Amino acid sequence: SIRQDAKKVYAKERRSLKNHLNQQFEVTRPNEVWVSDVTYFLCKDIKFYICAIIDLYARRIVGYRIGKRNSTQLVKSTFKQAYESRKPAGQLLFHADRGSNYRSYAMCSYLREFGVIQSFSKAGVPYDNSVMESFFSSLKREELYRTKYRSEQELRAAIAEYIKFYNETRPHAKNGYKTPFKKEQEYYVNSKQNEKK
Repeated sequence: SIRQDAKKVYAKERRSLKNHLNQQFEVTRPNEVWVSDVTYFLCKDIKFYICAIIDLYARRIVGYRIGKRNSTQLVKSTFKQAYESRKPAGQLLFHADRGSNYRSYAMCSYLREFGVIQSFSKAGVPYDNSVMESFFSSLKREELYRTKYRSEQELRAAIAEYIKFYNETRPHAKNGYKTPFKKEQEYYVNSKQNEKK
């Protein structure tokens, strides 16, 4: 009886945490698949959590937030920022790990309001979200670990500047060594030209 109920709850949770992305990182258009994760960085002995969202098409950072708690509110506000900025027109898949902030009722119901399909990495498989892992590795190696920040304001300014650099200046091998901004720009130019034909 108790065991039967436990099995039902487990099975239901397994179904709801489906990995729709399944390491298929090649997509055909912007705003088709977004991936997200949270990392942290210590500054002045204070832990700062950085949540970011990447659009897989051009590997562009489309939203990020910094907070002092790894909370549902942090990931929800990051998604809201990205969604309001990008205004996705087609079906959107949102992939993340199985952190409680991404699995929370508030986050899942919020995404359902927009018709967003949620996808989760398999437990203990970091490769399922390797694009996010790669970005955080670059952020830390190229910026955060190279500087001693004197204040929270300095840290926030440095992260903002790095993300602008990452999107607009830093060439990406996946994009044929074009920047994420340039890759996306080319997509929209080509789309308009195809519409005229």
